[in-house]
Amino acid sequence: MPVAAYPLSLLLLIPAIGAAVVCLLPSGRDRLLKWAALIASLATFLWSAVLFRNFDNQSGSFQMVEQADWFRAAGFQVQYILGLDGISLLLVLLTTVLIPLALLSSWNVKDKLKLYLASILLLEVGILGVFLALDLILFYVFWEVSLIPMYFLIGIWGSRRRIYAAVKFFIYTMAGSLLMLAGIVILYFLLGTGNFDLVEMIGVLRGGEPALSPGMEYALFAMFFLAFAVKVPVFPLHTWLPDAHTEAPTAASVILAGVLLKMGAYGLLRFCLPLFPWASAQLAPAICILALIGIIYGALVAMVQPDLKRLVAYSSVSHLGFVVLGIFSFSFQSMEGAAYQMVNHGVSTGALFLLVGILYDRRHTRRIDEFGGLAHSMPRYSACFFVVLLGSIGLPGLGGFVGEFLILQGTFLTSVPAAAVAVCGVVLSAAYMLWMYQRVFLGRVEKEANRRLPDLSFREGAMLIPAIALSLWMGIGSGTFLRTMDSSIQLLVDRLDQVQNVQVVQNDGS
Repeated sequence: MPVAAYPLSLLLLIPAIGAAVVCLLPSGRDRLLKWAALIASLATFLWSAVLFRNFDNQSGSFQMVEQADWFRAAGFQVQYILGLDGISLLLVLLTTVLIPLALLSSWNVKDKLKLYLASILLLEVGILGVFLALDLILFYVFWEVSLIPMYFLIGIWGSRRRIYAAVKFFIYTMAGSLLMLAGIVILYFLLGTGNFDLVEMIGVLRGGEPALSPGMEYALFAMFFLAFAVKVPVFPLHTWLPDAHTEAPTAASVILAGVLLKMGAYGLLRFCLPLFPWASAQLAPAICILALIGIIYGALVAMVQPDLKRLVAYSSVSHLGFVVLGIFSFSFQSMEGAAYQMVNHGVSTGALFLLVGILYDRRHTRRIDEFGGLAHSMPRYSACFFVVLLGSIGLPGLGGFVGEFLILQGTFLTSVPAAAVAVCGVVLSAAYMLWMYQRVFLGRVEKEANRRLPDLSFREGAMLIPAIALSLWMGIGSGTFLRTMDSSIQLLVDRLDQVQNVQVVQNDGS
């Protein structure tokens, strides 16, 4: 049977083959190595675009499902199951768009180049696997696969405190992962499915009699939630993120902010809500409070950062607080807005890290007080930065507006005070971003080193134009993306409504 009969496996295979080719090519041929990696990433993007074109928007169930036995032992079965729905499809597209841009940003890397390029391509395999896996053990394997290349990217090619940042990232993520693995094993024994098939487990939990006691559902929800909350990251589990971003090379920061953090939010939508809907509903008010704290805290801390990268990193804490708030507000609008904002944040924040990396390559500093008046010496760069910044703060006509508007609208339906606090986060986001832009780009050129900085090169423009075009498309043609996820979000909302209605009936009966 031709390989094209397995479209999702092919999506994983292309970057894996690319990584193998890079490793087999002769050392010292830097240009050849970079082009090989870039071509592999572009081929992966083109195949994801084919999947997007052939996706049925009317169906909320998983499509293009591939299933095969992986191994059996002691009465249990682990399977290789891949599937795609509207939520995972958009995150797959986001991943395949950002990886080529990250590779373009790495064109000046020379140290251990083969390992560097192979790490990025293997990281793409891990991230795509997370978004496609429908067997819980397979999901865990891909989750861990994505951890290892990022650890090396930060620890080998990072800045001065790279080892500290890499180890902190690894410890936080690994601790959460082990909790999730324990939860997966316990859930398997409690449900008695004989396998780790996510769809089958959800089907058992939808049965008439509760398969889990309230206490056990709370415990299992906590195990999964903590793993995903670290990755998002949810306040107060966010402290690894600024250090990782600050020390990581540009490409790693782009991938980390663009898609790696989305793995946590995706896990909340894919696993926590459908597997543990009752516990999710009971704990939603507390989680929304944490999300609101993260929104305001992240914005306030970003406002006082002297380093451009740390400012963007703390802005991610704030913006992803909106995503968590939207997920646990439990309305269709808020959850759709959360999924949409995941994609927009990946585009806008990924582009911001690309822009900061371009500036660092020229000045070898990220301190805001080292700049000023860059609009005079770098007009094209300044214009691109301003458009991306406007997308990040949610200007109408760009992608950030659609996601934030839907989240706020959906949150307003469930809690007016929560929506009011979240609006303050929107205002603060505009304040710290515009103030940063004023200090870096406007006014007179005070430092001589800033007078003759070269503007965008062709390669750098090729990195930024796709991100800006995608932000505009998401702002003006949002229906293209919303239609893709509508049915999948509706299925999830119906599942939550069903559980809440059953709970109301039980309470009335008692």
